[in-house]
Amino acid sequence: MFTQAIHHLQQYFGYPSFRKGQEEIIKRVLDGRNTAGIMPTGGGKSICYQIPALILPGITLVISPLISLMKDQVDALRQVGISATFLNSTLSTSEIQERLLRLQHGEYKLLYIAPERMDSPQFMDVLEQLPVSLVAVDEAHCISQWGHDFRPSYLKIQSLMEYIPNKPPILALTATATPEVREDICTLLNIPTESTIVTGFERTNLSFNIVKGQNRLDFLTKYILQNKQEAGIIYAATRKEVDHLYTHFQKQGIETGRYHAGMSDSERAKQQDLFLQDDVTVMVATNAFGMGIDKSNVRYVFHYQLPKNMESYYQEAGRAGRDGLPSECVLFYTAQDVQIQRFLIEQSHHDGRKRRELQKLHQMKDYCHTEGCLQSFILQYFGEENPVPCGRCSNCTDKRISVDVTREAQMVLSCMIRMGERFGKTMISQVLTESSNKKVIELGFNQLSTYGIMKQRSAKDVMDFIDFLISEQYIGVTGGQYPVLVVTSKGREVLVGNEQVLRKEQVEMVQVAANDELFEALRQLRKQIASEESVPPFVIFSDHTLRDMCVKLPKTEDELLGVKGVGTQKQRRYGHRFIRVIQEQSNEEAPAGERKVLKTERKEPSHLATYKLYKQGYAIPEIAKERGLSVITIENHIFQCATEGLELEWNAILTPRYEEMINEVISRIGAERLKPIKEELPEEISYFMIKACIVKNSEGYR
Repeated sequence: MFTQAIHHLQQYFGYPSFRKGQEEIIKRVLDGRNTAGIMPTGGGKSICYQIPALILPGITLVISPLISLMKDQVDALRQVGISATFLNSTLSTSEIQERLLRLQHGEYKLLYIAPERMDSPQFMDVLEQLPVSLVAVDEAHCISQWGHDFRPSYLKIQSLMEYIPNKPPILALTATATPEVREDICTLLNIPTESTIVTGFERTNLSFNIVKGQNRLDFLTKYILQNKQEAGIIYAATRKEVDHLYTHFQKQGIETGRYHAGMSDSERAKQQDLFLQDDVTVMVATNAFGMGIDKSNVRYVFHYQLPKNMESYYQEAGRAGRDGLPSECVLFYTAQDVQIQRFLIEQSHHDGRKRRELQKLHQMKDYCHTEGCLQSFILQYFGEENPVPCGRCSNCTDKRISVDVTREAQMVLSCMIRMGERFGKTMISQVLTESSNKKVIELGFNQLSTYGIMKQRSAKDVMDFIDFLISEQYIGVTGGQYPVLVVTSKGREVLVGNEQVLRKEQVEMVQVAANDELFEALRQLRKQIASEESVPPFVIFSDHTLRDMCVKLPKTEDELLGVKGVGTQKQRRYGHRFIRVIQEQSNEEAPAGERKVLKTERKEPSHLATYKLYKQGYAIPEIAKERGLSVITIENHIFQCATEGLELEWNAILTPRYEEMINEVISRIGAERLKPIKEELPEEISYFMIKACIVKNSEGYR
């Protein structure tokens, strides 16, 4: 039966092998066992029930809270030749009746429903007559009251199972679940603990970054303009902030959409469609946006303000890079955002829940101040022990030089004390820069010894510097409707000369993707086909698939089947059009790596600079020394190149004997954590070799 699963994976989805965790989950489901799968966003959770749906008789029932995603999922399945439908509140009564009738006639293999559908007696009556072979519960963390997105309607799934004859197996899937939430899922859905497959939470294609003490709007604007061709999401905490950013970006000539609860349903739907169709590249939104957005080519996610907890942050940030290509997740931190979230929590929760939410907020604050690996911090939060540094995040790769700004800090702190610690940063900066503002004069601040001691700098520069001092906890922010700044005990140590203040250089802009003319031409063709068929472009092919075409340059439709993500159905429907573009754009006399690149001021991606040295025969420690980066960063560059289809000399990294030993250990204990694997292997087998073995045998490489 599992041979059939591999065949369907290749035929319908265009992949030669399963990703980590998928195979084990599918085998358990086909054996009729209740199973829970905890997999990162973009880890291929839907494949875990879509493949069994093709093999098992009857239909697979998929319960999902993501109404906005259902149509996209059904459209994507139909694109590859799989019959599916959905029932939710967006349909008319006649449409629901028609689909129920077709279900009873056996015309569909998958049925997606929202949990609220279980309140319909008519549906429950029909359900008793349907040959359901599998029940898949997507976003299963919604069943736990300790989860960040608890849905009471999910508790009805237990009674739903009583309506289904033959008691089919249940498969629960989620990307964000702490150990406590995982226990709830298993208990409430009758899943044995030992039947929980956790593939790990790490997203190896994402780099996490914290930006503190810099002007958020300036940084964000420059970043978007530098990456103007790429899709991104900007999360803001309030509707007012969303509208402000939207207007600002529009004035900058950036194609921008917006989404928040203050807009009408029709306007939100219109804005969402513009983003999904690649008609706007940037979406500015509150956290109301994103649940059910399956757009695979989001290259960056920014959080303009601090999220309230790690579950929300990782889920929202995880909307970047769902296609497996390198993407960025950037979080701006200011202490004032902590106060805003604290206020919202205290207003909206009872005492028991409030304490728990405040603890989670404190952990988000700790994340922003950790000097260790950001990805490791996240993994530990979700229960992984001793994760190794990622080598990609802003803490792992930070090479910025620190400058002594103690004297400037003393100026600001001294001024604050002389002003009575009763004002915000605007008034403080005005006093420091010798403003003749009426209020400054009325309060007599022009008579202070600190008046104008930083007049050589603009008020905006001083406010940015104050933001830096707040982020480093030299200045505290009080609560209330009008927060004021106070000097902390740490700041007072600076004033008396007991502590030095060092400020790192500004964070540099990053180019998240390198685009050549062929990729842009393929992207334009994809957009054209998507418009013809009224589906989002990523439903046709992902960016990962287009980039694999650029690497492999298939010359025939048969060769196109060797590209990741191209199955038989899509090869027949679109193959000739993509082959024609490749032939027109490719220079047959030049190697693929020498195709003309679009004229651009963007820098070469860092991992490709590493790859050039690697191909010239440099050893990894030599490359690290040459480039001024850590060995771990260089190793991760090498693996990133492998997942993008670039050639590696695997035998020089990993002998067949060592590979066999590593695979044997992984087959016994899994590949979720590296340390237990290392402990069972000879000392001469390094972490690098273990990671190489995992990458080499992963779906992303093969």
